Amino acid sequence: MKNIYKEVTIVNILVTVDSNYILPLKVMLKSLFLNNAEDEFTIYLIYSRIKEDELADLNTYIKQHGRQLKAIKIADDYFEDAPTLMHYTKEMYYRLLAFKFLPEELDKILYLDPDILVINKIDGLYHLDLEDYLFAAAYHNKISVREINRFRLSPYEIDKYYNSGVLLMNLKLQRNLMNENEIFDFVRKHKSKLIMPDQDILNALYSKKIKSIDEILYNYDARFYNYYKILSSGEYDMDYVIYHTVILHFCGKKKPWQKKYSGKFHSLYKHYEKLALS
Repeated sequence: MKNIYKEVTIVNILVTVDSNYILPLKVMLKSLFLNNAEDEFTIYLIYSRIKEDELADLNTYIKQHGRQLKAIKIADDYFEDAPTLMHYTKEMYYRLLAFKFLPEELDKILYLDPDILVINKIDGLYHLDLEDYLFAAAYHNKISVREINRFRLSPYEIDKYYNSGVLLMNLKLQRNLMNENEIFDFVRKHKSKLIMPDQDILNALYSKKIKSIDEILYNYDARFYNYYKILSSGEYDMDYVIYHTVILHFCGKKKPWQKKYSGKFHSLYKHYEKLALS
């Protein structure tokens, strides 16, 4: 007898946000759920500064989409002695040290920033073989970006500067090889050099243990549409992005939920924002 049941993909997603990013998180999740309708998701939220009513609302929102939320609250004093920088608070450690707080039975999880749209199927990325790598991530292959960060983070040998907004995590290996004291010591020693602390830490300490993934497919920087198109001799046009790109990332200070934003993919973002609010 023919099997009429289609195999269901179970995907674990990690997010780490505070109250200011709940609406963008909902928009990201709406795009994820709509474009991966047949997959099951468990959303793991690591947080310390979200109000109970906001958490309850987010839980209801995720349940309405047939998925589940597992919230993990970090005590306010957990990173009390950890070094922080400027406007970067202790939350910068949450994604890098997520392996300490997530359930032991989880071997793999996909971290996503809230300033993302997931516009195609994500299971190809999620089921990537991580081999003996701690992470899989994309680097934005602009010579200026690569060379500036290589100089800035010397003497660490950095061939590629990976973006930390999309991270496939090998939790089993991280528990064996990563150490929070190593991270804290690095921050104390290099405070003056760090611009994007969690991303700088990731690259300086672990870049050689990161598996590269295609930025056009899995971490497309929405600021660089014209650059990508010119570099590919026109191949990476709007049709290509809409039909092939999985993760559209609104990197940088200007965000599509802000009033004065006017980027190339603004209308696409507003479409998903309207769906998330309806």
